[in-house]
Amino acid sequence: MTLMDLLVKSLRPELLDDYLDFFDHRAFADNPDWGDCYCYFYLADPAKEDWFSRTGEQNRRSVSELIARGEMYGYLAYVEGKVAGWCHAGPKTNFSGLLAGQDLVDSDTPKTGSIVCFVVAAAYRRRGIATALLEAACQGFVGLGLRFAEAYPSLHAAGDGANYNGPLRMYLEAGFAIHRKFPTYQVVRKAL
Repeated sequence: MTLMDLLVKSLRPELLDDYLDFFDHRAFADNPDWGDCYCYFYLADPAKEDWFSRTGEQNRRSVSELIARGEMYGYLAYVEGKVAGWCHAGPKTNFSGLLAGQDLVDSDTPKTGSIVCFVVAAAYRRRGIATALLEAACQGFVGLGLRFAEAYPSLHAAGDGANYNGPLRMYLEAGFAIHRKFPTYQVVRKAL
């Protein structure tokens, strides 16, 4: 696969079936323990929902409803007509789970886009898909009128699955800089 074969699309209601096909069959084929997430983790409101008691079917249904209403943001990477990767990225204010602890809330929150998750099918990793998704997310933030792109790479990710926030190196190579440090992750930010 070359990047010439790659097509990145912004998530829209008409792409719901493609999204679900990816998460149902390829996204976590090599990491089945995470298969129930459906990328709902950061959207779940900890004040109203207990994440650990939710089922995969509940997460699938919640995400499907959000996508159908055009209320979930992100980017799908297609290779030969099938989704090979996903980036969950949208306005920071959309991510209740991210903002719950208040550590990440600041005066720029309403002007910031957050990149919270990458999932690339095992057969397509290390081929530039995450980087292409990151570029699309930053361009999408500009289109939404946001001024900053922000992400949260783990400091101690062991393996591809645990590195779902994206590797620090990828962000630094894309012009992000370390904005804040926490014991288990760093906040990286880029002005748009």
